[in-house]
Amino acid sequence: MKPAPNGLVIRAAREDDLATITEIYRYHVAFLTASFEHELPDLQEMTRRWGETIRRGFPYIVAELDGRVLGYAYAGQYRPRVGYRYTVEDSIYLHHEHTGRGLGRALLAELITQCERAGFRQMIAAIGDSENIASIRLHEQFGFTMIGTLKAVCWKFNRWLDSVLMQKDLGDGDRSGPA
Repeated sequence: MKPAPNGLVIRAAREDDLATITEIYRYHVAFLTASFEHELPDLQEMTRRWGETIRRGFPYIVAELDGRVLGYAYAGQYRPRVGYRYTVEDSIYLHHEHTGRGLGRALLAELITQCERAGFRQMIAAIGDSENIASIRLHEQFGFTMIGTLKAVCWKFNRWLDSVLMQKDLGDGDRSGPA
């Protein structure tokens, strides 16, 4: 468990957090463009995803304030082929009523730290919707660089959405071989 400013605690997600995590994510799927999913996953599916992520050794964390989970983040394998094993993709989701309070910053900082500690060398942010300026700026503040924009790759809410790709070196990045 890692305390952050203003009583915020960043800690590993637990199974008893998954109902709240599911609620947060379902809102993003139903009303926002950070996720390109269309079907609302249920608690069973979100539990399966969480279990698979931690079983494979990737970090899955929550931001908790006054005993309430207000956001979560995790890293997962960027692509399934073995050559990508040192590259992760980050995902961050916040409760829609609690944005702009530093939760994303605290989650991303801890996620980067845990990924570096685990020996990963690159982190990719695949940001849904090029209009998601808050996520783009957050990643820029942590040293992510713009790699490119995949134009009109998702059809959601009766419009085309872009996907923005950003990348950050973790640890030594490509300056040395993996441990």
